[in-house]
Amino acid sequence: MTRRFAVIGCGRAGRAFAHRLAASGYMPAGFASRTMGSARRAAEISGFSGGITNRPEDAVAEADIVLITTPDSAIRPTAQALARTARFLQGCAVFHASGALSSSELSALGEKGLSTGSIHPLQSFPAELSEKNPFEGIMIGIEGVPEAAEAGRRMAIDLGGTPFSIETEGKMRYHAAAVVASNYLVTLMKTALDLLQASGVPSGSRFAVLKPLIAGTLSNIENAGPVDALTGPIVRGDTNIVRAHVAEIETHNPEMVDLYKMMGRHTVDIAYGRNSISGDIRRELLDILAD
Repeated sequence: MTRRFAVIGCGRAGRAFAHRLAASGYMPAGFASRTMGSARRAAEISGFSGGITNRPEDAVAEADIVLITTPDSAIRPTAQALARTARFLQGCAVFHASGALSSSELSALGEKGLSTGSIHPLQSFPAELSEKNPFEGIMIGIEGVPEAAEAGRRMAIDLGGTPFSIETEGKMRYHAAAVVASNYLVTLMKTALDLLQASGVPSGSRFAVLKPLIAGTLSNIENAGPVDALTGPIVRGDTNIVRAHVAEIETHNPEMVDLYKMMGRHTVDIAYGRNSISGDIRRELLDILAD
C-alpha cells in the first residue's frame, strides 16, 4: 500500500523528508509551514500539485503519515492544535523529528487514538538539496508506540537509512550521547590542536599530525570497545608524566587545565575499572588531577 505523507514545518529537515519520501514512492498529501515560501518549496521538490497552507490542520486530512518537523519548542503546541481542530485518516501515525524530545510531546494526539512516535536522523541537512540522498547509510533513531515505531522503521529503511530503537524514557540521554560524540569531540580536537600550536607545530600540519592517531583510536574503539582501546600515561600508571602535563598546561595554557583534569579523572576511572592501575596509583592520579 502506498503511504501518503504530510509535512508540518518545511525547513531543512522537512524539505529533506519531503524530497526523499517522494523519491522512495510515498505520496505527498499536504504541506504546512509558517512561511508559505518554504511550504511551496517542499511541495515543488516532492512533485505535489495540491494546495499548501500555513494552517497545519488543513494539511493532514489525506495523510496516513504526518511529520512534524518544526523547531522543538513548537512540537507540543502544534500537536495540541492538531488534536483540537484536525481531521485524520484512521490509523494515521504522527511523528516528530526532534533528537532530544520523545513522543510524549505528541500526547494530545495519542489521547485522540493516533499512534505517535519520533524519527531522528543522526545527520544535519544542507540548506540546498542535491541529488545525493542525505539519509543514505545513516543511523535513524525510532521511538514511540509499537504501531508508530514499526511505521518509522519502514520509513527509515525506505529512506535509505538504518533504523535503531530508543526507549521513550531515554530519549534525552540519547541526544546527550550524540552531543558528546559530535559537538564535544570538536571541543576536544580544538584543545588538542591548540596544544600542538603551543608546542610549535606549524599550522598547516597540525591536523595531519593527529589524524592517524585519531583514526587508529576510532578503529580500536570500534574493534575492542572504549575500555580496552584506552592507552596512554594514565592507563600505564605513569604519574610523573601526568603531573608534568598538568604543570606545563597550568603554566602556559591555563585556560585548558580544567578540561584536561576533568577528562583525566574520568580516564582514571576507566583504567582502574579494567584493573590496569592499583588503588594507590588511582589515588595519586586523582590527587594530581583534583580541581
